[in-house]
Amino acid sequence: MNPSTGTGTGTGTGTSTSTSTSTSTQWKETAGIADGFDAYDDLPERLIGYPAVFGAVGIGSPGVRTVLDYGCGPGKVAARIVAASEAVRVVAADIAPRMLDIARSRRAHPRVNYQQIDSGKLLSLADHSVDAALSCYVFINVGELAVLREIATEIHRVLRPGARYAVLDTNPATTGVRFSTFRSGEPGRTYRAGERRQVLLDQPGGAPPLELVDHHWPRETYLDVLGEAGFTDLRVEEPVLADPSRLPTPAGDTPAEATQPPFLIVTGAKQ
Repeated sequence: MNPSTGTGTGTGTGTSTSTSTSTSTQWKETAGIADGFDAYDDLPERLIGYPAVFGAVGIGSPGVRTVLDYGCGPGKVAARIVAASEAVRVVAADIAPRMLDIARSRRAHPRVNYQQIDSGKLLSLADHSVDAALSCYVFINVGELAVLREIATEIHRVLRPGARYAVLDTNPATTGVRFSTFRSGEPGRTYRAGERRQVLLDQPGGAPPLELVDHHWPRETYLDVLGEAGFTDLRVEEPVLADPSRLPTPAGDTPAEATQPPFLIVTGAKQ
């Protein structure tokens, strides 16, 4: 979910929606997109992406008690964080009112505090007040490098020294690959940095896929943005599915997630 500009990709709705690639998906202004995001079955993320992100920022370790979920959407990731660690408190922030409405009504939890992002700023958080931070599907929803830098700088501000920040997005190296529940970008096409690209997301009950639009950022962009914001010890992970049987395919074939990494995870530490 885009926390800053209202542009980007999403997940599924119960109906098919077509979005021209001349404009990005308008998250903040389109309430129906939020409901679709919540309806999407993020099974590959649950099996591959989120466990890697949680491990990268230290969720479950004694020193990580306050976690920032920047661009929390409907609260799915925040709910999984508190389920993974009984000691963690989550500040879950998003720009879209409908996203927060869904999160508060469907995933309310005493250790999750849902907050509105105000012009990219986390006004309720003091400097050095957070033990770990993550952003899932945020950078691909932003089409301007300046906004990416603002996000990373604000997150760097609120993290305590030694804390880590993780960014999870669809992997630019596997753009166009048909994964179990989504395809990001058109097969065989090369995208420029920041260029809009088509996203197809499977819908519940066999409904036609939802078509949305996000932005293509190469790996170097993530490293540059985090480095410019002051993060050090930059690391890149591209996990694949260890057990293919956990993602069954209709024809019984090996899922693409077992051989091609669907997600890019970039992390950095605040000194």
